[in-house]
Amino acid sequence: MSGWVWPAVTAMALVLGVVGGVAGSIGYQEWQERDAGPGSVAGGFDAVDTNDVAPLAAEDGSVAAVAKALLPSTVQISAALDGQEGGATGSGFVLDEQGHVVTNNHVIADAAEDDGLIQIVDQEGNRFDATVVGRSPVYDLAVLYSEDVEEQLEPAALGRSQRLRVGEGVVAIGSPLGLSSTVTSGIVSALDRPVTTGSSNDDSSYINAVQTDAAINPGNSGGPLVNLRGQVVGVNSAIATTGGGLGGESGNIGVGFAIPMEQVIITSDQILRDGEARFPVIGAQVRTGGDPTGEGAEIDEVNADTPAEAAGLEKGDVITAVDGDRVVDGKSLIVAIRTHQPGETIEFTYLRDGSEQTTEITLGSEVG
Repeated sequence: MSGWVWPAVTAMALVLGVVGGVAGSIGYQEWQERDAGPGSVAGGFDAVDTNDVAPLAAEDGSVAAVAKALLPSTVQISAALDGQEGGATGSGFVLDEQGHVVTNNHVIADAAEDDGLIQIVDQEGNRFDATVVGRSPVYDLAVLYSEDVEEQLEPAALGRSQRLRVGEGVVAIGSPLGLSSTVTSGIVSALDRPVTTGSSNDDSSYINAVQTDAAINPGNSGGPLVNLRGQVVGVNSAIATTGGGLGGESGNIGVGFAIPMEQVIITSDQILRDGEARFPVIGAQVRTGGDPTGEGAEIDEVNADTPAEAAGLEKGDVITAVDGDRVVDGKSLIVAIRTHQPGETIEFTYLRDGSEQTTEITLGSEVG
């Protein structure tokens, strides 16, 4: 499949893959370093040559100017799916001068698991074979490498989603439905939107997303969301739809989601260093399905010898805030935790027997 699609459900409760009653894991396991593969960079993100200089002045920020600046750095991704070459298509952008390209994990996951062919296709239609440096199902991100890209394509300018404002103009670039070098525009509809992607609990990704009404369709996955100064501020990852599948009602309805650039940089840095990405955990499980009450996330289980246990959390506790930010349900708790990094110590506010309490937890780490 070339892009994840979300069915729109009652009251726009955006859940794709985490069905009612499923327990979402904020679990804990030790991770091990592994040998880095092709395209890895020991110094990580700081050791590659990226570009954060906006190519456009604020007064020059038309959609046409953004398209001219970013199209040469935006690519189509063609990946094998179920043994068929080119069975999955998506989008991506050139990260640095060393030949690394960022895309969504779900675009290349099947090819990566089966050692299938992955190719990067530039604006002119040139194809470059690519290898997977590393990928993160949890954050739905992957970094590819091609020596040919290093020699021929320029990196995109990188921005930050934290500087975005609701209502600000943005541009989405990619290959929707296989139509390469497609440009659409819209606004930032919302920020810090906790959403879930994936078709099962095994491939679910929890994202604190940038929401936009720029037209995004299957195939846009992995492509850049760009501000009007020509800087990438997010990676387009999923859409909400009024119907399932890839039929007439499965396309854009003006509700799309992008992974914030801050998370893209953190995950890319980890992948470049050792081919793996890590995410923070506390060692507990919460329910992510059913109708949210808005009153918090109830803990279903606390695993032994984990940060949650060390902090004194127990089954039945209801988490209502993380570092002062309100938690309304299990999904928002997972997203809140994953906006932090392993090793950080953060404050959790919770209810036990109707009494509000707080505790500090130092986040553990898992690979994913």
